[in-house]
Amino acid sequence: MSSIIFWRKKCKLTLRLLELYITEMANLQMTGILEKMTGKDKDYRYMATSDLLNELNKEGFKADSDLEIKLSNIILQQLDDVAGDVSGLAVKCLAPLVKKISEPRVMEMTNKLCDKLLNGKDQHCDIASIALKTIIAEITTPSLAQSILVSLSSQLIRGITGPGTIAEIKCECLDILCDVLHKFGNLMATDHEILLNALLSQLSSNQASVRKKTVSCIASLSSSLSDDLLAKTTIEVVRNLGSKGTKSELIRTNIQMIGSLSRAVGYRFGPHLEDTVPVLINYCTKASENDEELREYSLQALESFLLRCPRDISSYCDEILHLALEYLSYDPNFTDNMEEDADDENHEEEEDDESVNEYTDDEDVSWKVRRAAAKCLAALIVSRSEMLFKLFEEACPKLIDRFKEREENVKMDVFNTFIELLRQTGNVTKGQTDMNELRRVSHLNQAAKIDFNFIPRWLLKQEVPKIVKSINRQLREKSIKTKVGAFSVLKELVVVLPDCIADDIGTLIPGIEKALNDKSSTSNLKIEALIFTKLVLASHSPSVFHPYIKALSGPVLSAVGERYYKVTAEALRVCGELVRVVRSNLEGFGFDFKPYVHPIYNAIMSRLTNQDQDQEVKECAISCMGLVISTFGDNLGAELPACLPVLVDRMGNEITRLTAVKAFAVIAASPLRIDLSCVLEHVIVELTGFLRKANRALRQATLGTLNSLIVAYGDKIGPSAYEVIIVELSTLISDSDLHMTALALELCCTLMDDKRSSRNVGSAVRNRVLPQALTLIKSSLLQGQALSALQNFFAGLVYSANTSFDALLESLLSCAKPSAQSGGVAKQALYSIAQCVAVLCLAAGDQKCSSTVKMLTDILKDDSTSNSAKQHLALLSLGEIGRRKDLSSHAHVETIIIESFQSPFEEIKSAASYALGNIAVGNLSKYLPFILDQIDNQQKKQYLLLHSLKEVIVRQSVDKAEFQDSSVGKILKLLFNHSESEEEGVRNVVAECLGKIALIEPVKLIPALKVRTTSPAAFTRATVVIAVKYSIVERPEKIDEIIYPEIASFLMLIKDQDRHVRRAAVLALSTFAHNKPNLIKGLLPELLPLLYDQTIVKQELIRTVDLGPFKHIVDDGLELRKAAFECVDTLLDSCLDQVNPSSFIVPYLKSGLDGEYAPPLYCDHYDVKMPCHLILSKLADKCQSAVLAVLDSLVDPLQKTINFKPKQDAVKQEVDRNEDMIRSALRVIASLNRIRRQTFPLILLLSFGRNVLRCHLGVSDVGDHCFKGEARLARPSRPLLLPRKVAVGHDSQVGSVGSSGYAARPS
Repeated sequence: MSSIIFWRKKCKLTLRLLELYITEMANLQMTGILEKMTGKDKDYRYMATSDLLNELNKEGFKADSDLEIKLSNIILQQLDDVAGDVSGLAVKCLAPLVKKISEPRVMEMTNKLCDKLLNGKDQHCDIASIALKTIIAEITTPSLAQSILVSLSSQLIRGITGPGTIAEIKCECLDILCDVLHKFGNLMATDHEILLNALLSQLSSNQASVRKKTVSCIASLSSSLSDDLLAKTTIEVVRNLGSKGTKSELIRTNIQMIGSLSRAVGYRFGPHLEDTVPVLINYCTKASENDEELREYSLQALESFLLRCPRDISSYCDEILHLALEYLSYDPNFTDNMEEDADDENHEEEEDDESVNEYTDDEDVSWKVRRAAAKCLAALIVSRSEMLFKLFEEACPKLIDRFKEREENVKMDVFNTFIELLRQTGNVTKGQTDMNELRRVSHLNQAAKIDFNFIPRWLLKQEVPKIVKSINRQLREKSIKTKVGAFSVLKELVVVLPDCIADDIGTLIPGIEKALNDKSSTSNLKIEALIFTKLVLASHSPSVFHPYIKALSGPVLSAVGERYYKVTAEALRVCGELVRVVRSNLEGFGFDFKPYVHPIYNAIMSRLTNQDQDQEVKECAISCMGLVISTFGDNLGAELPACLPVLVDRMGNEITRLTAVKAFAVIAASPLRIDLSCVLEHVIVELTGFLRKANRALRQATLGTLNSLIVAYGDKIGPSAYEVIIVELSTLISDSDLHMTALALELCCTLMDDKRSSRNVGSAVRNRVLPQALTLIKSSLLQGQALSALQNFFAGLVYSANTSFDALLESLLSCAKPSAQSGGVAKQALYSIAQCVAVLCLAAGDQKCSSTVKMLTDILKDDSTSNSAKQHLALLSLGEIGRRKDLSSHAHVETIIIESFQSPFEEIKSAASYALGNIAVGNLSKYLPFILDQIDNQQKKQYLLLHSLKEVIVRQSVDKAEFQDSSVGKILKLLFNHSESEEEGVRNVVAECLGKIALIEPVKLIPALKVRTTSPAAFTRATVVIAVKYSIVERPEKIDEIIYPEIASFLMLIKDQDRHVRRAAVLALSTFAHNKPNLIKGLLPELLPLLYDQTIVKQELIRTVDLGPFKHIVDDGLELRKAAFECVDTLLDSCLDQVNPSSFIVPYLKSGLDGEYAPPLYCDHYDVKMPCHLILSKLADKCQSAVLAVLDSLVDPLQKTINFKPKQDAVKQEVDRNEDMIRSALRVIASLNRIRRQTFPLILLLSFGRNVLRCHLGVSDVGDHCFKGEARLARPSRPLLLPRKVAVGHDSQVGSVGSSGYAARPS
């Protein structure tokens, strides 16, 4: 043992000696470098400084105290080197050196550099300033920063305010101070007032450069100022503006200062708008004719107010709009009196003469005013969606007129402003009813007359001729940039308003031709022109383009041969649309397409056969050739043997095989029945092989293509190929990929439906596919397209001559039997089995169907009291068969079913209710009176019988079938009698029934429902409002025009005293907003404040339940608040133009994010916070300026959510909910981080969120775990500083903190 200890000590000593030796050798090497740095030879000094930089950048570099002193002194000495490249390297050495030496050395270097800056020679000032900025940028620890700032700030203030300091030194000091404040302003809270006073005094400096630097410096300082000091700053600046006799250049500086302040502090500047906006507007309107800069700065400040203080600027928006429109055309030095005529045929010839007479004046800067006005107007459009109607009325015509702007850069801003108007129109009208549908509603009922002047898309439609006329003039201009901008406007116009330029397309064709044919056209212009052409061709009727095909096809086909791959790819996409337009009618009527077939084919074929080109071009050529063959194949008989093998060859290439498979799907679906005999066998073999590939998209495309090929060319495909395909299909059928399963089953049905299929095919299906299908049917996930395909599969098996119905039925029924391994079958699986049984019976014929019904009723007679899956399945199967076929020939089937209502098991009773309702659908005249009579006479069974009635009514509303008048009266009387039921389940069933009947008989129902909105019973009022909710569906219905005048009667119940009624009204409003937003837009100004009020916590709805050992807090208003937030989320999608985000975010959304309850109710907040997170993410995408304006107030709630940890004894459900909430909050932060004017504290919060979630969940990569690649979390290289207050910076400028500063936290 002692020998082991001895050897350990010896090893430690050896390692220590080795370390000392290495350090000594490094010091000797460093000493040699330092000696060379002081040599006389410039090259030696440069090489030695470069060696020093390399050494300092090594991770293992360490310096003792003596070496630190030598390094700092020699580098400071090198800064003054006469050789510029040596001093430049010395500055680079400072960055790693600051991280490797002690804090006293850094402070010493900083003091020496300050002294050199303030008292040194003039030629050394610049390098000292750069060195100081480098050191400040590399400071990472708060302690070092605090120590340096103590001496640095006082010296910089002395340099700025010193009476003898020259302007250059002041500018350098201001630059350094700006960097310091930008990074450490929060750590200098005690010096804020001193700094502010020193900087404000410099705003009146005679030197323009000093004033400019001062403005930037105050902006950096203001973001960390307290509210009192910020108010002092604003008052001082406004006072300077109000002083008489102030020089014009000082006025301009102070206006710049106001704009910079608002950009730096964001919404915190809102309270000061009352003092500043009138002053700015006054200066803007009364400035002298030559003072363009004053107007420019004023408009820039107003633009900042619009973006950063959207709530406080509201009262000035109209005034700002008029001001921006006035100065949008401000051009005092130029008057255009020429009459413009867009139809002038000689316009192009006159361009050369006009260019000689163009007005030019290098001293004319009025364009800056027009540019600032355009940007101010753009800010108004982006931030005030509720002013869209007014903008169309006043701004849209003015913007269209200003397309003629003579200054190109300003013209681009005008184009961009107009594009913002178009995008805003698209945002606020997304998901709304089409204008043709609105006309239909208005026409059918004059009482529902809709004023089209308040529909943005309608207003835009009226301006389209003017837009096209003005854009046409721009397309004739020589400037490439102008043409690109013009096409950008047209693109956005077609995206927002498809089929809008059908009447004007002929006037745009020459512009497209010129853009594609002109030798001076750039690739960018050609791409823009081609994208626009593709959009227009896709969104308009083909007949619109038939007169212009000749003019359009030539330039497009020429572009296919371009060398630049992006132009070629876009040209090929246009060709695809052109093919559809040229022959829109495959019967051959109308337009003569034949002259264009071979030119299009040859152009695409040249690209298809070219191997040496970009992948994008290859894929576009393949897709386009597929369209050409499917559309023109009957005119390409001689060319197909050469073309089709090329497509087959592309299937063999891993890069292009997916596109080639899709191309063959298009060809196979063509009604022309293209002759594929030369390649068909090869294609089938290739496609069958693709079913084994791992690429999911390839397998899906392959299944679709095989289906199309077998339908069209089954007579030319051998049975052996079918059998191979079936073997491959069996491996694709499972509940792990239901979409793939549906495609595989559809293909299997196609194979079985083919009359040419051999008996071996049926045998292969039974042996390979049927076992997989029977396994699939037991899945609780089965639904939708996969379930429909499975039903068709069983029907197809029955139709096959060699498949036994009895064996299939037995197989299906046996699927419901519980197994020892998996236990009982899921409820959803029983419904799936029942539907397949019904389809199977109907496919087998009446005899088999009748025998099956008898067998099922016998099961119910023999086994009426047990809770067996057999009985459950029998009831469901009877219901599914009865829905599809009249069962009145089977005596007393309804009595047998209703006996199951006596079962002690809820599943059996529910299935019996479902079955009774569905058999009534098959024969209303017999079974509906039976159900109504039972409801009247069987009080204990009313709930189940109401569910049966609901099944009847819902199915009738879906099938758009009508009831007899006598039946409607009985049903309504019955339902209204139960609308006051104490049981919520009964009321919900009644409401759904009433709503679905309203779809069938709206004339009778709507007045009856309206009368009951004033019922004294709260449950009745709630029931009728929920009934209206169920009556509003997405598809157009005759109820729409009847309910439109009465909507207010139902939705205004949001003011009701009863919370159940209010919640019902909120849910109805949400349904209207989602399905029929145009019906409620006129009511939203009155409804929105009432809706927002429902999001507030009502103390009177919070109660404490005494549970003996402990008390439980219950919020009865939680469901109402959740519904209200979800309604707002829906309104943001469909009625954005009616919602003012600024008034909603604070205080309503903020209160939902905060969670004002104590921890015992934290889990309840899950229901409120989750929709609030969704709303905030949506606002960050659609209303960026409104979110940025209040960003700092949103950070704390998100941080609390991310930082919250459940109690140690929390149940698993609480832990899971908390983790979901953290993920949701992080997604919100990722959405905020995508806002263009991104702020630094968001990145910090992202990093903090990553660390917290790692702690909570134990995951290594939160970005992958939560955001799925959407958020790239910043990994800070310095200690994490958590913001207590955040203010919005200008563009990418760092945000700031409040007077309380940051709280330091280890990274």
